[in-house]
Amino acid sequence: MSIRKTLILTERVLAEGGMVAAAPVTRVAGIAIIANPFAGEPVEDLSSLFDLGHDLAGHLMTMMLPALPGPAVSYGKAALVGVHGDIEHGHAMLHPKLGRAMREPIGGGEALIPSSAKVGAAGATLDVPLGHKDDAWSRDHFDAMPVCVPDSPRPDEIMLVIVIADGGRPAPRTGTTR
Repeated sequence: MSIRKTLILTERVLAEGGMVAAAPVTRVAGIAIIANPFAGEPVEDLSSLFDLGHDLAGHLMTMMLPALPGPAVSYGKAALVGVHGDIEHGHAMLHPKLGRAMREPIGGGEALIPSSAKVGAAGATLDVPLGHKDDAWSRDHFDAMPVCVPDSPRPDEIMLVIVIADGGRPAPRTGTTR
């Protein structure tokens, strides 16, 4: 695995839409920029990326958890693949093993981890979808954290992003259950 850089971004939201948050919400994004081993090559077997996604997420979580002031209740994952890659390179990193590296350190996670992947140029914004870790139908936790790294991903790289949060949206008004 060739990691060019990692970043940990923390945002604390105190108000939204002119309303003070019921409780401040902290979101922490862990970002890894890695060389894409399959850039520019048509490859059928992407299984080596499964373990790579798991290992990167485990590494990022060790740096992210200390930045979160409360227990993680929301999570998400996404990948931005450089233009010499394939969207499946991002999905192979996100599925099927990465989730375990996020769930174990936060004490479970019954709900699927919302995810997205796309191909894009350096500096593209990646909206990482978020959802409640145990209740997939908690509408107050349907959210996203936009992430942009101006020099990433380069054409032959993948930008992997995982996010944990200690709350849902700061001023929800759509209802919390089905």
